[in-house]
Amino acid sequence: MDGRVLAVMEPYFSNYFYNPSSPYAPAVTVRRRYEEAKHSLAKNIGSKPDEIVITAGATESINLAFGAVSGHVVTANIEHHAVLSAANSHDNTIVSADLHGLIAVELIKAAIRPDTQLVSIALANNELGTIQPIREIAHLIKQERQTRLLAGNQTPIYLHTDASQGVGQIDCNVARLGVDMMTLNAGKIYGPKQVGLLWAASHVKLVPQIVGGGQERGLRSGTENVAGTIGFAKALDLASEHRKYESDRLQKLRDDLQTKLTDTFPEAVVSGHPKHRLAGHLHISFPNIDAERMVFVLEARGVLVATGSACAANKGTRSHVLTAIGLSDEVADGSLRLTLGHLSDEENINQASQIIIEEVKREYARTNR
Repeated sequence: MDGRVLAVMEPYFSNYFYNPSSPYAPAVTVRRRYEEAKHSLAKNIGSKPDEIVITAGATESINLAFGAVSGHVVTANIEHHAVLSAANSHDNTIVSADLHGLIAVELIKAAIRPDTQLVSIALANNELGTIQPIREIAHLIKQERQTRLLAGNQTPIYLHTDASQGVGQIDCNVARLGVDMMTLNAGKIYGPKQVGLLWAASHVKLVPQIVGGGQERGLRSGTENVAGTIGFAKALDLASEHRKYESDRLQKLRDDLQTKLTDTFPEAVVSGHPKHRLAGHLHISFPNIDAERMVFVLEARGVLVATGSACAANKGTRSHVLTAIGLSDEVADGSLRLTLGHLSDEENINQASQIIIEEVKREYARTNR
């Protein structure tokens, strides 16, 4: 967590540990701070505060979004497990990404039926970093609404995007994106874990998944996470303020790292779109290398990498994303997900690249490849 985020949160764990729903003066002050934080979150995404529901993370926000519909849904085969699992509770159509992890708008169009109520496509893929054409998909949804109106079809259709991975590197203004619902996650921008939000436009009728005391306009009951929401607001402020500079900085570092690795290993496979990709993402595969072994070998030398999303890694399964884009087993099993961020600089990128090169060479020698 960013130290500046922690600093604004700390008073609400101690001196201001009041229930914001209580009527006495200190609690009313806490309520005011909580609402100010929601105003700040709303301002940063171009929305109104009363269109935001604070949740316990992106997974809950995604479930709340899918709960707004009962009919047919469309999503993609590279989406996060939270989206795919939520889609499985509905009649659904799953469209396929191309080898770069890009979703073609034409495939979305072909998948939409007269009874489709929700299209859910992530702003950027969490493993590959590929940025999706959300604005073009939003235009498609707008055209579909007009077609239905002319045909007398009253079935609503919404566009939801999970922007958790993209926020801080991509513009997440909801009006410019053209979406109806958007999920964000504080932990992705150096804020507190287990804090997220769902933004839903006023025309979307959400159905509460958690009932009880009626907090969050009755859409998410439970005592408000004051410290977490205040931390989230600060994290999003910082991410929005430094987005352009940080994206440019990370892209240069990422490109330098990629060049060092691919120059040394021409057989390496870089996945993700070559142009439309998050600045801080490098997904690279070393064919016939045991990537799971490499994770521990590199960790012993101070380089922390992953083989896919944290969720998939905990299950010990091959990434569904890599399978979806058509990587062969020998390439997919040698895949490393390298992500750069605030702690990354030229010095540690150079150190990391040298260590990765040394260990991949050692692994190839060990297996006589």
